[in-house]
Amino acid sequence: MARRPEAEYPLTREVEAFLGGLARTASPATVSAYRRDLEALAGFVEQGGGDDWAQLDVALLRRFLGGERSRGLAPRSLARRRAAISRFAAHLLQAGILSHNPVALTRAPRQPRHLPKPLDADQLAQFLDAPHDDSPLGRRDQAMLELFYSSGLRLAELAALDLGDLQPRRVRVLGKGRKPRQVPVGSRARQSLDAWLEVRGQLAIDGEPALFVGARGARLGHRAIQKRLNELARARGLAEHLHPHRLRHSFASHLLESSQDLRAVQELLGHANLATTQVYTRLDWQHLAASYDAAHPRAHRRSDDDEGGQR
Repeated sequence: MARRPEAEYPLTREVEAFLGGLARTASPATVSAYRRDLEALAGFVEQGGGDDWAQLDVALLRRFLGGERSRGLAPRSLARRRAAISRFAAHLLQAGILSHNPVALTRAPRQPRHLPKPLDADQLAQFLDAPHDDSPLGRRDQAMLELFYSSGLRLAELAALDLGDLQPRRVRVLGKGRKPRQVPVGSRARQSLDAWLEVRGQLAIDGEPALFVGARGARLGHRAIQKRLNELARARGLAEHLHPHRLRHSFASHLLESSQDLRAVQELLGHANLATTQVYTRLDWQHLAASYDAAHPRAHRRSDDDEGGQR
């Protein structure tokens, strides 16, 4: 008997419906990762003889995640897999297939904190100031580098920028969850952007709204941007691996070192929670204590206490 097309299976059909909705708000990388996670879950359900997502309960989910852990899946991958299933279960709940979200009854895996190391400020300045060939692509690459570091953008945020998002001293971006924010654009980044805009028309196809385009004139993709950063790092003699998130982390760390304004950095990064910014910027207790001692009106000791006289 011929095998039915995958789209005819209820498991596959609901996954595709969920991913289609997700693609309207999430990055292609997130959609691709979630697809792999849900295909793994669907395969596990099928191996157990299931063909209906109504069978997705806590016991099944624990067996699946336990099996993934046993075969060596890293905690970070397990956490993402659990997050993908949780969002999918919410979709099934809304569709009336499930009566509750079983992921809420499972424990999230504990994850080690792997933070990118910020680049040294002087080293980064030397890298950014390195001359380029002044070609249209050279101007584009310089503008991307400067904007990443000037404004602390995520890769997806920079790739999604349109011409209309750029203003004289700031840029409008859509962050995670399509949450809009505006971030300043520094003078060096503005100069590089102006230089790129002078020659952008030599590459961009008619009607292309993207701020950054490739050699064929269409919007530059995530992979292409990552590749260009790696190539530029090697060409300019940077001894360390360079990726967009590291430039974002350097932006946050250097700004915090200078301003000591955690709330401002939180707003610029687009973090919903202050705790995320603290971890992201490697904010340590000594930094917090120094800020507290300098700012809090009840933090200072009385002079007689300093001299040993206590009452």
